[in-house]
Amino acid sequence: MSMQFGNNRPDSFSERHRRGFLQDLGLGFGSVALSSLLQGDSTAHGNEIAESELKKIAPKAKSVIWLFMIGGASHMETFDPKPQLNKLAGKTIKETPYARVLESPYLANERVVAFDPNNGFIRNEIYPLQVGFAPRGESGIEISDWFPHVGECADDLCVIRSMWTEDSNHGAQLQFHTGRHRVDGFFPTVGSWATYGLGSLNDNLPQFVVMGTPVADCCGGRECHRANYLGPQYDGIPLDIDSDIPLPYAAPPGGVYQEEQAGEFELLRQLNQISSEQFPTDEALRARVRSYELAFRMQTAVPDVVRLQDETAQTQRDYGLDQPETKVFGRQMLTARRLVEQGVRFVQVYHGSNGGAGQWDNHKGLKAGHTKLCKQTDQPIGALLKDLKQRGLLDETLVVWATEFGRTPGAQSSNGRDHHPYGFSVWMAGGGVKGGMTHGATDEIGFHAVEDRHYVTDIHATLLHQLGLNPHELVVPGRQRLERDFGHVIHDVLA
Repeated sequence: MSMQFGNNRPDSFSERHRRGFLQDLGLGFGSVALSSLLQGDSTAHGNEIAESELKKIAPKAKSVIWLFMIGGASHMETFDPKPQLNKLAGKTIKETPYARVLESPYLANERVVAFDPNNGFIRNEIYPLQVGFAPRGESGIEISDWFPHVGECADDLCVIRSMWTEDSNHGAQLQFHTGRHRVDGFFPTVGSWATYGLGSLNDNLPQFVVMGTPVADCCGGRECHRANYLGPQYDGIPLDIDSDIPLPYAAPPGGVYQEEQAGEFELLRQLNQISSEQFPTDEALRARVRSYELAFRMQTAVPDVVRLQDETAQTQRDYGLDQPETKVFGRQMLTARRLVEQGVRFVQVYHGSNGGAGQWDNHKGLKAGHTKLCKQTDQPIGALLKDLKQRGLLDETLVVWATEFGRTPGAQSSNGRDHHPYGFSVWMAGGGVKGGMTHGATDEIGFHAVEDRHYVTDIHATLLHQLGLNPHELVVPGRQRLERDFGHVIHDVLA
């Protein structure tokens, strides 16, 4: 019996009936999985964009590992020591020689709640540093004693101590990923822009992978790794490395053997070929079939990537997989290395989600809270940096450590610090960035970024530049680009 195809089918058949037909085959992937997997067409599109941009900017990095500490890590207890806080402890800011910081024009930003009487930097007493610092490496960068393993990598770090943002609340988490305030709505994230502009290095894996529990819905939620108007094919794909099925669609559906599914995909391939010949302008079916093909390939590739037992026992110990405090984040860091090793473009790892503002949000109990959180992350991050370098991957992998804002010089709840958008720290390593240096500065008490100030989208612009993309030309017609207002490449930190 021959199959006859007509040329006058309604569009509704193309969308609804084909979808049902594919589902009836028993492939078992839901619509969310499909939308996130339309990588066949996006790869070609992304490579086309990248080719035009790479003629202008020579790429220094192939991949990015983006580490985001949820809640607002204290810059003054991590990477920006302020010994004046110890000398001035117990005084209000107005009683110190630095009262001028309360009159700074930087306080005038309309989106920052600057004069809440309960806010620690306005009313409460200066809170001393809760940890010591020491010069690290040959460069002598001062890094917190809570980060001894990261400190061993000081000569590979570029610590930017002059960050600022607009938002004094945790909507800044979304702002750090999209470059937009919550009141502006939802926009593509930096990871989505990177994958949109560059396309794929490995057709068997998603190009934007997310690990760790995302930020809470109150602070942006999954919009912190979504592509918005770029299309769901550029969304970050959640990876649960401790699940039997790391990706929800990376296994055959129940009752279907892999051999059976392979036969089904071969049938789909043949049908797609017929459809392409009969309806060469119909992209919907071709894109959908490509998504199924990618999902099928992932069923082999993804389990291989997350099979951490293939690593040596020493490597597993280096990442802290043998310790309860570091096991979870250590597994994520080791997986991040394995992902970029296989050509994944952007790996985003969240740390500290608690269903609310985030565990790093230590309004009280800062010493206990930060001690625990730094313990969880320090050894795994240090191991990641050393491992990438030893394997020759650090030069082509840009690692970014970030948080939404810093903490106040003044105390809150007697032993914590409040939110602080006016000055905080971010660091980068590898990917063509200078190592063993600090850039920018906050004032003597860590209140304002005062030297080489950088808005959060300067990090985005620098990251994209290192990937070989011009951040000011990476646009979608009719849409505003990522760094609309403030995004500028930080050329001083580039090797």
